[in-house]
Amino acid sequence: MSATRRTIASAGSIVVKIGSSALTSLVGGLDVGRLDALADAIEARMRAGSDVVVVSSGAVGAGLAPLGLTKRPRDLATKQAAASVGQLALAHAWGTSFARYGRTVGQVLLTADDIARRAQHRNAQRTLDRLRALHAVAIVNENDTVATAELRFGDNDRLAALVAHLVGADALVLLSDVDGLYDGDPRKGNATLIPEVNSPEDLDGVIAGSGGALGTGGMASKLSAARLAADAGVPVLLAAASDAGTALRDAGVGTAFAARPSRLSARKFWVRHAADEQGILHIDEGAVRAVVTKRRSLLPAGITAVSGRFYGGDVVSLLGPEERPVARGVVAYDSAEISDILGKSTQELPAEMQRPVVHADDLVPL
Repeated sequence: MSATRRTIASAGSIVVKIGSSALTSLVGGLDVGRLDALADAIEARMRAGSDVVVVSSGAVGAGLAPLGLTKRPRDLATKQAAASVGQLALAHAWGTSFARYGRTVGQVLLTADDIARRAQHRNAQRTLDRLRALHAVAIVNENDTVATAELRFGDNDRLAALVAHLVGADALVLLSDVDGLYDGDPRKGNATLIPEVNSPEDLDGVIAGSGGALGTGGMASKLSAARLAADAGVPVLLAAASDAGTALRDAGVGTAFAARPSRLSARKFWVRHAADEQGILHIDEGAVRAVVTKRRSLLPAGITAVSGRFYGGDVVSLLGPEERPVARGVVAYDSAEISDILGKSTQELPAEMQRPVVHADDLVPL
């Protein structure tokens, strides 16, 4: 067994994400039998001594059948209506299932805004930590009833990776209708399972597809979530929900993704992955080398243009000459102030404007 699998198998704190296809169907809605089987596997892991936070998809899927809908809606209002019905059914089903073991369930609904804003970020963290301290099972989902296109996580794989960082988890397990990462589409044949991913080079030539009829994710979102979790120092196991027992017992199935050797600090992780981008700083090639290669602060001399309206303390994206994002960071000045000083050397500026536009401690190369 690889070191990554041993780490996941022995993790004291774990986030388990369950995909829509593992819990619901277009015809019957929520499948209580499959949910019970997953709760059994999670309970076994908790009895073995691990803290578990569950990120559960399926609210929209669970609401389709009760509303007489035969396919996942595309318009936002109908999705939100289905989610409002499905969230109630989903929470009740999880509560009923874990009640068999005397467990109390707490529902935590989040929007991207809750993670992007530091105050809400800390509040969500405290809620999840307190639920665990009180020995309740936290069931996390995106708040689809209020989330708009601008505020969505995009899929619950990314939400799960952010939650893993939020609670300081030792491992993340993604359970869905696929049994691992393949170098192609296994439904078309001639695809080979990739059991271990230890570096980005292991993904060369891998073709990742989009989600199915009930979900918004897919292999592409799972790969993105695995990379995101790696930044947080969290190893990931991708496995089939039908193999949940083995996945949560000894991590002996699916594909294991190794974490990066060094974990990003909480602040830098937030800047890179969670914070809302409020504007853009366009920088020249010299500034790109300074920021990305030498890990230095961004000075006014390297800025060629400013896009958007933002204020000191906001997070902005840095774009190089080819209009490609190269870093994100917390800006020290308002956009109007930067427009007045861009391209100027430090010596040309008054004393109060001589600090970096983005300090190296607040910069995260992409």
